[in-house]
This record gives sequence, C-alpha cells and structure tokens, in this order.
Amino acid sequence: MSDLKDFTALVTGANRGIGAAFAAELLARGAKVYAGARDPGSVPAELVDAGALPVALDVTDRAQVAKAAADCADVSLLVNNAGYFAGQRLVMADDPDAARAEMEVNYFGPLNTTRAFAPVLGGNGGGAIINVLSVAAIAPTPFMGGYSPSKAATLYLSGITRAELEPQGTRVTALIVGSVDTRMAGHVDGVKEKPSDIAKAGLKAMLRGEHVADTDWMAVDARARLARDPARYARGLAKLLHATELRTGR
Repeated sequence: MSDLKDFTALVTGANRGIGAAFAAELLARGAKVYAGARDPGSVPAELVDAGALPVALDVTDRAQVAKAAADCADVSLLVNNAGYFAGQRLVMADDPDAARAEMEVNYFGPLNTTRAFAPVLGGNGGGAIINVLSVAAIAPTPFMGGYSPSKAATLYLSGITRAELEPQGTRVTALIVGSVDTRMAGHVDGVKEKPSDIAKAGLKAMLRGEHVADTDWMAVDARARLARDPARYARGLAKLLHATELRTGR
C-alpha cells in the first residue's frame, strides 16, 4: 500500500484534537475512515459529512473493542490516538486512582485495540498501526504525573507489537508529539503545533515505514537535549514542576 487511498482506517478518539485531524487528513486523501469515540454522536458533523463512519468505541471496554473489530473487518490502518491526562502528580496525587485511569486509557487501551485488530490487519494484508504518544514517553516528565509512565509503556508496547506482528506484515509507528493546540494543552503557554500538522507528519512517517517518529520541533528538541545531557534535561523538567507548583499553590 503506497498511498492513503488504499487504506481503511479506524481512528480512536476521533471526536476532537489530533484524532479528528487524523480522520480529516485520511478522508481528504481518499481513505475510508471509521471515527471511534466513546460517544459516536460527538464526532464532528464536518467529518461525518466528509464520509467518516462514527463507531462507538471506549478503548477500555474490551467487549466494545471486540465488537468494533468485528464490525470494521476491512480495517488496514489502526490509529491509536485516544488518550487521557488527569493533571495529577504521581506520588503526591490528590486522586490516588488518577495514574491507574491514565494507564487504562493510554496503555491498556492501545493494547486492547491492537489485540482485537491484529487478526483484522493480518487478514487485510498486514496494514499498519500508528500509536500517538508524547515527548513524555521518552523522558520522565514530573509535571505530567501518571501520563508520562503510561505513554512510556506504550512506546515499549509499540516495539513489542512490531516484533510480534512482523510475520504478518504489519507496520507499527510510534509518534513522539510535543505541545499541540488541543484541549489537553489548553493551560500550556508557548508555541503549540496544529493538530493537522501532527496528523500529516504521522501519516508520512507511517508510509515511510519509520518505527519511531518525532513529529514536531518540540519532540526533535527534547530528543536532542536528552541525548546531549540527560541529567541536565531531567533537572530542567523538575524545575518546571516546582515552578508550576509555586504558581498554582499546589
């Protein structure tokens, strides 16, 4: 498969942000798109008008995931985008269950969908999986609490999935994403990437067969800083945590 018109895609969390951008870009480039969302009615009307097929899909509900795999048996591209950021610390958390909820959505969610759709992808020629991750996956990010460990776990999941599904020809691309102009980053100051640019970069990386792809300037910069001086990079992240605590009074 050399171009997106050859794909039938299922995008999780397609009702807004990066997921909606993936759905829009895939549709614009000729793919068939299933738009997964916990509430299928929340999929934007413009996506439905463009041809997206809403699918009820809570990635933490294995029965619902299995039904989606049965109903969408022509999928050749799985975009694991659905995510959850609790905005809690990891150790000094106000809600001790927040990290578990982040792991359920951000790690076990992609694991659930990958397990369910792996046979579908194999039956449709191998296909591909895109896992939408974060800069927080490549470096422990204290101000992102349980979100960072959950994304790091899914980076490992991506590598293991790639090895397991290689015999059936399934490509797996993990995307390292910086700050993006979405609801999750609404409280973040500074430059933010457009979700559409992340979608374009991610699809390009998948088509090129990249294993791990930095999608934007923040991801590239973070990787360079981490490689150059990991201890200094870690100290900088800790300073950001404490500066945030001072500013918010937490």
